[in-house]
Amino acid sequence: MLLMITIGYVFSYLIPTKQKSISFAIHSTKAFFLAQSGVEFAVRYAIDSGYTTPVNQVPANLNNLDGIQRNLGDRSGRFTLDYDRPNNTLVSIGVIPNGSERRVKVSNFTSFLQTQKGVILDPRNPSPCWTTIRTVARFYIRNAREESITITGFAAYWGSTGPARRISTIDTGVVGTTPTQKYSGNYGTDSDLTPSVAFNRGGNSQAIASDQAIQVIITWSDVMTTCTNIIVRFYTSTGISFTFYLDPNAVGLGSC
Repeated sequence: MLLMITIGYVFSYLIPTKQKSISFAIHSTKAFFLAQSGVEFAVRYAIDSGYTTPVNQVPANLNNLDGIQRNLGDRSGRFTLDYDRPNNTLVSIGVIPNGSERRVKVSNFTSFLQTQKGVILDPRNPSPCWTTIRTVARFYIRNAREESITITGFAAYWGSTGPARRISTIDTGVVGTTPTQKYSGNYGTDSDLTPSVAFNRGGNSQAIASDQAIQVIITWSDVMTTCTNIIVRFYTSTGISFTFYLDPNAVGLGSC
């Protein structure tokens, strides 16, 4: 009898514990998506406010992001923005009251604000970085337009020291798939970012649907002594261009 009572007590204890665990996981997921929504709100807010060029990215402007709060969803869920200007870092805090709190941190925040045409460095994925130091760079872009686009060429600029290096390959692919090579050649830095050099591999183009993100991998011919201020511009077949400042503060990319 004592054994049965003990077993009954254990089951009665485990059932609500399991329910609480499931509830916590749900609230944690909701808090994460709230935090992610905060990042996307911050990017849109900054672009709509005109903070898209270095001359407008002054502390007085960007500090307006600090402390912005919005309530979303059920259970009075909300996100709060915390912008650290000296480190150029944005933290979005998603909160489900009495449930869970999650944070999403975006380093090098101003690099996500450099294009006003609706194709942006993707705040849902990692910041631009070196997968192989000063040789292979990776970044993500997202099509925030309502219509799909197709990029067919590129131009690029970078400042480097040491022996001159050239872009040898560019690989792209929708996030979640294996990138495929779109360019193979011997491209040198071009401060004018024009004319466009056509893709010559993998169908010679990369389609990006509305709200879709792609991964871009750029490989140089060899390691550079230093490499800063990387700018990449993609072109469509009709000449529309989208410019991405991977290192707007010219301090060099970090490691992935």
